[in-house]
Amino acid sequence: MADISGKLRQVNGRLKASKVGVTVEQHGGVLRLRATLPPKPGSTAKEPSQQRISLGLPANPDGLRRAEKEARLLGAQLAAREFDWERWGVSGASVPTWSCEAAIEAFRAAYFAAGGTADTWEGDYFKPLRKLPPGATVEPEVLRHLVEDTAPNSRSRVRVCVAAAALAKFAGVEFDASPYRGNYSPTKVAPRDLPTDAAIVEARNSVQNPAWRWVFGMMATYGLRNHEVFHVDLSSFPRVKVRETTKTGAREVWPCYPEWAEEWGLINPIFPPVDLNRSNQKIGHSVSKYLSPRLAFVPYDLRHAWAIRTLLFGWPVELSARQMGHSVDVHTRTYQRWISSQQIEMVYRLLVERSDRPRPPESKESQL
Repeated sequence: MADISGKLRQVNGRLKASKVGVTVEQHGGVLRLRATLPPKPGSTAKEPSQQRISLGLPANPDGLRRAEKEARLLGAQLAAREFDWERWGVSGASVPTWSCEAAIEAFRAAYFAAGGTADTWEGDYFKPLRKLPPGATVEPEVLRHLVEDTAPNSRSRVRVCVAAAALAKFAGVEFDASPYRGNYSPTKVAPRDLPTDAAIVEARNSVQNPAWRWVFGMMATYGLRNHEVFHVDLSSFPRVKVRETTKTGAREVWPCYPEWAEEWGLINPIFPPVDLNRSNQKIGHSVSKYLSPRLAFVPYDLRHAWAIRTLLFGWPVELSARQMGHSVDVHTRTYQRWISSQQIEMVYRLLVERSDRPRPPESKESQL
């Protein structure tokens, strides 16, 4: 596929200068138009909104020349109030309407048929979409209300935007969620006040239930996610293998403190009575529900503390990221910003106080 991004910018620059009010977009290997258009036939919308018209033209220079002509034609029709959806291949019969309840159920079936997982469906799609009014029609206004009901510039807003856009695409509804996503980024989340290693030992000793104390120890020693504790293979202890049933697939993890693994008897698992015939999300919630009220920090902080500990131990970032089930980019953006000045000082001391570190050249004065 030819790269036409530069020519596409030129086309839209000319359209903007001519005040056509229409933009040409590339969607995969084809081109389409975007403009503020009247509601489609069969839609319950009352006011014009940003919508798209598929042209079926290939995303190449020839297709782009034809798309610019179509954009100017569309702009002229809108200016003369002569726009008609049927002229652009859309009739009342071609726009099916879905109730939110029916659309979500059909979308769910299609998602699993395409190989989707239960955990991703539950967390990324159904959880945000279940707040839609079941009997309402899937249309831009309804989806916009769903999105705007979340906090701006938040993780929840991004998740709802993704889910709403996916449902709209499935239902054949024109809805652009990008203007509502905001500027949320994991790197902008406020740093956690992570527990020190001494605080982790103290907290572990305060957990009275042996099974939950074992769960705590596994999370602290290996930096596991809440639910991953229930999906480990200890046959190569003190190295543990996280099975493929978890979020990021199978991987091996080594303890930062092998002493914790040995002294806490982690080779002898004691599983609390948690129903494992549920999604990983619900299993993880069971861990939080039991441990959170008994700790001065949230259980997931044990994973974050493990990540920071690997830095202090001088582990290569690629090694830490792999053991946590992250890409290097995600690992760096997520964890290095939480390093306190005290931790930076510790790393500095470890490096500069090494007996084998390079030394500066002697000055002339010292040679006299």
